[in-house]
Amino acid sequence: MIRSRRLVRAAVGGLVALSCTVLTAPAQAAPEADEPSGTVRLVTEKRVTVDYPWAGASGFQYRPGTTTVTTVDYPDAVPPAHAGPDDLASGTDVLNTLDGRTVAQKHRSTGATATVTIPTGQAYRAAVGWSVLTMDGTGALHVLRTVDGTLPVDTPVTGFPAGARPVLYRTGGSVARLAIVYTLDGKTSVGLVDLSDGAFRTYVTGDTATPQLAFNDRWLVADWQAIRVDAGPGTEPTALTSTDAQLEAVVGDQLLIGNPAFVLGGTEAALTARSLVTGASTTVLASSFGGIGPTLDGGALATAGPSSLDWNIHRITSTGTGGLATTEVARVRAAATGVQGLAVAGGELFLYGATPGASLRYSSFRLDATGRPDGPQTRRSPGLSPSTCLTGDAACPQLEALGDGRVSHLWTAGTGEESVVGVGLDTTTVLSEPTDGDSRGRIGAGTGRYVLYNGGSGKQRVVDFPRGATAGETTLTRDRTAAAVWGQTLWAPGSTQGQVTGRNLKTGSTTTITTGAACTLTDIQAVNTWLYWSCGSSAGVHDRATGRKITVPADLGPARLADGFLLRENRTTHELLLTDFHTGTATTRTLVKLPATDQNTGGSNGRWAVDRFGGPIAYLNGTYGEVSIVPSGVPTSPLAQMEAQVHAPSVIGKAFPWAPVWQLNKPSTWTLTLINAFGKPVRTLTGASTGAAVRPAWDGTTDSGGGATGGPYTWKLTAHPRDGQGPDLTLSGTMNPG
Repeated sequence: MIRSRRLVRAAVGGLVALSCTVLTAPAQAAPEADEPSGTVRLVTEKRVTVDYPWAGASGFQYRPGTTTVTTVDYPDAVPPAHAGPDDLASGTDVLNTLDGRTVAQKHRSTGATATVTIPTGQAYRAAVGWSVLTMDGTGALHVLRTVDGTLPVDTPVTGFPAGARPVLYRTGGSVARLAIVYTLDGKTSVGLVDLSDGAFRTYVTGDTATPQLAFNDRWLVADWQAIRVDAGPGTEPTALTSTDAQLEAVVGDQLLIGNPAFVLGGTEAALTARSLVTGASTTVLASSFGGIGPTLDGGALATAGPSSLDWNIHRITSTGTGGLATTEVARVRAAATGVQGLAVAGGELFLYGATPGASLRYSSFRLDATGRPDGPQTRRSPGLSPSTCLTGDAACPQLEALGDGRVSHLWTAGTGEESVVGVGLDTTTVLSEPTDGDSRGRIGAGTGRYVLYNGGSGKQRVVDFPRGATAGETTLTRDRTAAAVWGQTLWAPGSTQGQVTGRNLKTGSTTTITTGAACTLTDIQAVNTWLYWSCGSSAGVHDRATGRKITVPADLGPARLADGFLLRENRTTHELLLTDFHTGTATTRTLVKLPATDQNTGGSNGRWAVDRFGGPIAYLNGTYGEVSIVPSGVPTSPLAQMEAQVHAPSVIGKAFPWAPVWQLNKPSTWTLTLINAFGKPVRTLTGASTGAAVRPAWDGTTDSGGGATGGPYTWKLTAHPRDGQGPDLTLSGTMNPG
């Protein structure tokens, strides 16, 4: 049976909001246990198109989509030497605001102002710099400016053809000229009005009803015909080879062309420039589309970048020698997208949400040892098909962060069969293992390479995703019971009531623990030496390190075990409750009150999740696409190895490196030393764990860059806990290639 999918949101807003990717608390403030250490917002990778209400010499305004206007100042802006209505050139930094019959003008660099009052009988048509263009009742055009900031000067436009009907007024890269598109005798023409004296001149006549055009103080390009503004009377424009792209602006002697109507698959639009002098073409900005336009000082602005995570506005100016220079002047914030699943493991927050093209993907945020966001949103999977969930289950998809940089979730085929999927180590690989026709299942647990699947058929499977695998493999199938996987051990009820048996998934050896539970176990969870059990009406934690038996609350819904504490949600009060038992005595406190708007009928990974690998708690805070992170305040366990894959390859080289994996119980920084048969260290590698997994790669070269001799080799791994709690972990062994 194929299951329906529901969005997981604590609150859903009607409008898409702008988003900062990472919002953190002040660095100097050590957060209390119930104070968020930071907030992140999941953003769509779709790049938004911006427009520029105004773009001048000192800065510009931009508006992404339908959102509010943002003003940006150029850090190196140099105001014109003179700023006043009698100096047209200084108008490159003038902002015009129309209010009724009054145009307020302000020079942004110097603060100089002027007011143009439109005379009775005239109507506003356009404004640029210190000039306002109007039309009177007879169809005559006028250029208005002020003297001393208030007294209007009315200059009639001369040379505009009798009987012509203006259809479009356009500003460009000039404050001395303004373009007018008009029709006369069934033809469309384009001309420029000289704002200094009102003289109008027609430059291009064609058949296009709404011709593309771009101009500055040197050139006018319209309908793919170019002409110098200072060309003598009677000069014919030069025809240009047209494309399906748009004429965006003229900067110096370069025509900017962008936003093509068609782009070949696998490529992206680019902003190009064509010299109006030599005809040579160059690429100005790759991955550029939308948001391209002229500035009043003869330059241009354009958006470019690989995705919304790095989407920027660039200023384009003339170098004075015929070339162009580009400078990044603003970062365009990405739009928020809904969080449809979240998980935390090994200092990484994984969020599942929509991307362009109606697909979905996992993105992640790195967290530091205190739970503070420590880096940008990063892709952690390819685009994925929508996941499926049980009816009414808003914890969708069913997912589990494995602590080694990967996330596992369930996917349902068109036949209804489920597969266990693993992603996260790169942005292209998807590993999966079918469940032999099973469906309506759950991911019960998972760490590192192993994922526990609880099928709706009543069968339970352990799926293995080992190092270097191209697909998953079912290593164990059994009848479904309460069970947990931690490291390489499967924990399940023993043969006697209250007993729990741990089975080593590699060797098959078993260990039996007596929990003291006087009931049939309905839930088992394992983290480090902590073993949680529940019978519904009673629950406890067994510390395998000391043998302590700790009673914990069992009065609410599903609980989630972490390192030294238990997390539960009160579905009535919407409180997230933390029970700290690391000292041997359970104490419970309210960690945070979740938003009242509630769609999550699951236990966790819907609106909240906890890092079982010594990390914080994350929860949807009620703002669309936003997640807050809060530390637990509970000390973590010492660094320990959970599982290891230290294989001996047949050959080691740059194309075939030795790539062992040590799965640890929390993040670390590490040093790996390779020692040859003579006891001499030949190579030392260092790095930081991927999640909580150490994943080095040795290509067989020495520290000096030469090739190492054949084995055997002794390896020594020293891992330092990233949170600074507990001693270093030292492991060693041998490896013999071939």
